[in-house]
Amino acid sequence: MSIRLVIADDQALVRGALAALLGLEPDIEVVAELGDGTGVADAVVEHSADVAMLDVEMPGLDGISAAAAVRQAAPGCRVLMVTTFGRPGYLKRAMLAGASGFVVKDTPARQLAEAVRRVHAGLRVVDPGLAAESLASGDSPLTEREAEVLKAASDGGTVADIAKAALLSEGTVRNYLSAAMAKTGARTRAEAVRLAEDNGWLL
Repeated sequence: MSIRLVIADDQALVRGALAALLGLEPDIEVVAELGDGTGVADAVVEHSADVAMLDVEMPGLDGISAAAAVRQAAPGCRVLMVTTFGRPGYLKRAMLAGASGFVVKDTPARQLAEAVRRVHAGLRVVDPGLAAESLASGDSPLTEREAEVLKAASDGGTVADIAKAALLSEGTVRNYLSAAMAKTGARTRAEAVRLAEDNGWLL
C-alpha cells in the first residue's frame, strides 16, 4: 500500500520538485499539490491522505495553522513540516499544532522520503540541528498580544496604524512594543521585529 501524500508549498518550483522526487519512490503516491495552506485540510480528507507535507510560511493559511486544521479534520493523517527557515520557535509551535516531523528543505531527497515513511509509521522526525537550537533558545518570551503587535509593526506602520489594525489604543500599542523591546533586548522597534522573526516567534 502506497503512502498517500499531500504537498503544500507556495513556491511552485519547490512544490513541483518535491512532488517529482517523492513520486519516484515506489511506496509514496503524491495525491494533491497546493500553493497555500487554505485548502490543505479539505484535500487531506478528499484524497484520504496519510501524510501532509507542509511549508511553514504560506499565504492564506500558514503551515502551522494548516497543521492544526489537518489534525482536527483528519486525526489519522500525519503532518511533516518542511521549511526554508529553520527557526527554533517554529519547531515548538509546529509540534504544539500536532506536527509529527520538522525538516529543512535542503534535506536530501532520500532523507525526505525516509522522513515521510517515519512519520507515517507514527514516529517523530526532527532536524537534529534545529532540535538542539530549539532547546538552547527556549520558549518565546513574548505574550500573544506582544507578538501580534510586533508582527503588525513589521510592515513599518506607525503606532496609529498598528492601533487601528489591532483595535487597540495607541497607548496600549506603545506599552506592548516597549515590553517586546525589553524582552528581546532590542534598542529599536525594528530590531525587536528582526530578533523575534529570527527566532520564529512571529508568523
